[in-house]
Amino acid sequence: MSHQELLHPPGTRVVELDIEGMTCASCVNRVEKKLGKLDGVAATVNLPLESAYVTVPDGVTDEQLVDTVNAAGYKATVRQQRPTGGEGGPAIEPAAMPAAELRPRLILAAALTIPVFLVSMIPAFQFPNWGWAAAVLALPVVTWAAWPFHRAAAINARHLASTMDTLVSLGVASAYLFSAWQLLADPRMTENPGMEGMSGGLYFEVASVVTTFLLLGRYLEANAKQKAGDALKALLNLGAKDATVLRNGKEEKISAATLQVGDVLVVRPGEKIATDAVVVDGASAVDASLVTGESVPVEVGPGSRVTGATINTSGRLLVRATRVGSETTLAQMARLVSQAQTGKAPIARLADRISSVFVPVVLGLAVLTFLLWLLFAGPAGDGDRLRQAFTAAVAVLVIACPCALGLATPVGLLTGTGRGAQLGILIKGPQVLEDTRTADTILLDKTGTVSTGILAVDATASFPGFQDQEVLRLAGAVEAASEHPVARAIAAAATEESTGATADAGGLPPVQGFSSAPGGGVSGTVEGRSVMAGRSGWLEQNGIFLDAGQQAMLASAEQGGATAICVSVDGKAAGIISLRDTIKEGSAAAVGRLKELGLRPILLTGDNAAVAAQVAAAVGIAPEDVYAGILPEGKVAAVRKLQAGGATVAMAGDGVNDAAALAQADLGIAMGSGTDVAIEAADLTVMGNDLAQVAQAIELSRKTLGTIKTNLFWAFFYNAVGIPVAALGLLNPMIAGGAMAASSVLVVANSLRLRSFGK
Repeated sequence: MSHQELLHPPGTRVVELDIEGMTCASCVNRVEKKLGKLDGVAATVNLPLESAYVTVPDGVTDEQLVDTVNAAGYKATVRQQRPTGGEGGPAIEPAAMPAAELRPRLILAAALTIPVFLVSMIPAFQFPNWGWAAAVLALPVVTWAAWPFHRAAAINARHLASTMDTLVSLGVASAYLFSAWQLLADPRMTENPGMEGMSGGLYFEVASVVTTFLLLGRYLEANAKQKAGDALKALLNLGAKDATVLRNGKEEKISAATLQVGDVLVVRPGEKIATDAVVVDGASAVDASLVTGESVPVEVGPGSRVTGATINTSGRLLVRATRVGSETTLAQMARLVSQAQTGKAPIARLADRISSVFVPVVLGLAVLTFLLWLLFAGPAGDGDRLRQAFTAAVAVLVIACPCALGLATPVGLLTGTGRGAQLGILIKGPQVLEDTRTADTILLDKTGTVSTGILAVDATASFPGFQDQEVLRLAGAVEAASEHPVARAIAAAATEESTGATADAGGLPPVQGFSSAPGGGVSGTVEGRSVMAGRSGWLEQNGIFLDAGQQAMLASAEQGGATAICVSVDGKAAGIISLRDTIKEGSAAAVGRLKELGLRPILLTGDNAAVAAQVAAAVGIAPEDVYAGILPEGKVAAVRKLQAGGATVAMAGDGVNDAAALAQADLGIAMGSGTDVAIEAADLTVMGNDLAQVAQAIELSRKTLGTIKTNLFWAFFYNAVGIPVAALGLLNPMIAGGAMAASSVLVVANSLRLRSFGK
């Protein structure tokens, strides 16, 4: 069975749609329900990527899918796919995001709102008939700039639904139309500067300010959505662009997109392996850390399987392609990231959740206010009754228009993320903040997160007749001529230790007659002595055997999680050099801090159990909370298993192999020293190498969320107090303007307190 057949049942196909116009979780539900009404169709909609992953029976056409989505009030197009023979398989590109569309609207709104606000609120800037100037300047703001809100409100209205866009649209339109009606009814009301208070009974500045701030919030959100798709592009870009194939005994460079199963590829040291393959000739060490997370390069030889996008670190290899295009491990990882993002439960914005109740209540109150004033205000038949009823009803909408609410989330988020940037912490959006509050479990990838991912000599154990320093020095001298990562670590340690007078400029004596056996070891003559360093099996092949005691020392080192290299001098076993992945300074303290935040730390790694246990013990993670030998799909499975058990899971990692798990987790945290894929798949990014920043990032996110919640409370409290006053006809324009300004100032001042975080 092919990998594509595993993704959807026989007799069906998968269609990916790009969908424009979705703004919240209710839009997602609406599209899924509409598509689900087609016989045999199952759809999963991804709001951040503005796309849908649709499983379709053979009898349903692409046109039916597009028409169904369009009929729901959105715009759908079928996503085009790459040919199967490419290095990345299906093109996984994000849908066109609205950030580019919102940017000019935001710029125009800001440019026109400033003079409208100044002339309306500051008497010193007012001039005769300034109201007409404010009306002209505000008109483009409340029409063209506010069009996204009006359009969303219209779409929701068609389905008898309402969101915050509904209230914004009605509030902005009501504020402007009411002000225009006031101005037309009494053209001389702003003939004298300062007449009737600051705004002269007009609400042009209200309509403009609300539009501008909410556009700012929507623009920031659109940027965050756009970044969600970058992980997939970055993942596919890891694949090799070119490949060298062997045809008729001659090497030929071709595009990796044209590779076919069975092609024989030539891979030189330092080159990427273009696709999944099996080694047919040669031996080398392959850096597979991008895929498996293994900190130690994997030794390969004839018959060994290798993965596309991994790097050949030493010997020349001939490999035969076994999987290409959409079948490769890299393409499958891209699908894992996409599916994890799609499957993550959408977290509704706080304002949207409140508005689901608030908006219908406000609309109902406005209608009720109009009817009550029309029935009971003044003598029957009074010509002013209609005006009074309309004035009171519109006043309810105006006072309910969420000016402070428009500031609550974007200003809190801007301040929190700004302070985070100063501390090297990147927060991608308001939904991330909710996840940090609820997370109770954190998965820590070992390599690059808890540990450095760089091998270093941990210990040298000499056998009788030799000294530790002597063994390290001689082994380092011969290893210095090799390009293998293990050899570089031994040579570096030996250089640091060496103080011999005969040493060359590099700190080690020169080697003569150097020879390297890929996958085995190295040999040469140092100061007249024959030195060999490599695997114990390779030494045995060369007639050098370890006795029982020496074998026990080797086994002990390997069981303790070390990479053990055997050294012989003049044909006699001389000692063992142990190398380990070094633990980052401060990792233990950071794990303790995470526990204080109420998080259960779990170590997750592709390394073996011995290595994982040693690292866990060093940083204070319980033995039962260690997951070792985990591949990328295993990391995703671990996250899902914990989530199924009721845990809210955070995940910290830095490699491509972590990307799918970072996307699947409720909260993904990428270490900034890692790959672009990990960073883009995560919700939070810490730009340094210190695990303590992960704890600090969670603390800052929780603090920012608390600030935004406080802002929302005061914003709605203002509405709750102001609406009854407006409904009773007691709303004085000067009081309304002052109250609105005061609520906005309160929200801003509360948000600015975040600037002192961490000081």
